[in-house]
Amino acid sequence: MKNTLKIFLGILLLSIYSCSDDLLQRDPISSFSAQGFYKTSSDAQAGVYGIYDAVQATYSTNFSLWGEGRADAVNTNQAGDPFLLQQNTLNSILASARWNNLYETISRANYAIKYIPTVLEDDNEFGRQLVGQARALRALSYFYAVRVWGDVPLILEPYESVQQNIFPERSDKELVLNQIEADLIYASENCRASFGGERNRILITRGAAEAMLTHLYMWKKDYPNAIGSAEKVLANNLYALVPMNDWSRIFTQGYTNESIFEIGYNEVQRNSLRVLYALGSDSNFFPSQSFRNSFEDGDLRQDLIYDVAETQPRKIWKFFGQGFSDESPDPSDKNIVLFRLADIMLLKAEAHHQMGQTAEALSLLNTIRNRAGLANLDEAGATNLYGDVESAILHERLIELSFEGHRWFDLVRTGKAIEVMNPINGLNDERNLLWPIHEDALNRNPNLSQNLFYQ
Repeated sequence: MKNTLKIFLGILLLSIYSCSDDLLQRDPISSFSAQGFYKTSSDAQAGVYGIYDAVQATYSTNFSLWGEGRADAVNTNQAGDPFLLQQNTLNSILASARWNNLYETISRANYAIKYIPTVLEDDNEFGRQLVGQARALRALSYFYAVRVWGDVPLILEPYESVQQNIFPERSDKELVLNQIEADLIYASENCRASFGGERNRILITRGAAEAMLTHLYMWKKDYPNAIGSAEKVLANNLYALVPMNDWSRIFTQGYTNESIFEIGYNEVQRNSLRVLYALGSDSNFFPSQSFRNSFEDGDLRQDLIYDVAETQPRKIWKFFGQGFSDESPDPSDKNIVLFRLADIMLLKAEAHHQMGQTAEALSLLNTIRNRAGLANLDEAGATNLYGDVESAILHERLIELSFEGHRWFDLVRTGKAIEVMNPINGLNDERNLLWPIHEDALNRNPNLSQNLFYQ
């Protein structure tokens, strides 16, 4: 047993980070012990770049499996995770039930958070900026973990000794959410306001931290704080809605003014967007009939999202451009946009509505609708079309943010998951909103227990 623990700790102590002047143009360096690595400011920056490297791997596929796979906008002909998620027959051997990559990201962040202050003193602005990025990326990982699994192990220190508890129990999700908030507040106060150019979109800025806080507060139903953080994003001159004729560029080219934080990829570091969405009948997901039927007449976004000429569209070309026809299964170098201005505006609209501030909510909603070529809605119009203002905002998020990884979390957050998904796949138990914990994690850690629905 002791030898097993040493091997386990040895693996945890070795992190493969990579660095150069450009985050997306860096060669891997050899494995190292964090205690011996953090010696210079360049080492500290390389350590943070290593966290971004883990983020690239973590969300390559999972942003869609976690955020879209169980929701109503997609359908699938594929076996494995896509089919099981759509049919709501999740099990403990699902690939998307693994949290390994999230905890790899958290582990790298924990090393950086601990050791950067030993290289750069606490009053060093550059050091605080780096720690802010590390804490934001740790918070992002825990935010996904909480939304997918509920209670999860909360690990805030790097593993460096056999004396540490290597079999952590699950922490109450409220404790985890509190830590996420603390990390993001630190990031919002200490990250750089701007890096300049494209780096503003692929590195964590203060604006990115505020956008994450907006999502967190909406998940916690803390609407006043959600409005406050969203207002900081809207007031940030780094961000502006792009005109409709540039809407596709948000996804096909990346780095637009509308983008707040996107995961950067290139011809070397690539993702699975094509496999997820672009291989016609062979892709993981294609637009569901209910999604295609949900567009209002005259919506300028519809034929930018999928081929409206096909009777049964089998390809989502939102991320590749109108008319995209490449059937290659090769990895994609397109960035994955996690947070953008339209997303935050619609969350702010929802928060205003929850606070009884319907006029403010409709103003934000109509700004997004107008860009898409749709007429303004007043309260009566929203109620006539969608039942109420909240449903109108949620519908707008369905269309505007389609396939970007938000839909499932929106349904859970607003309490509409069972209502929407029950007619599709029989979802009828709130305990079933969580994923099962993967059997590998359960087998390796005797202090973990499976989520109740899957026991």
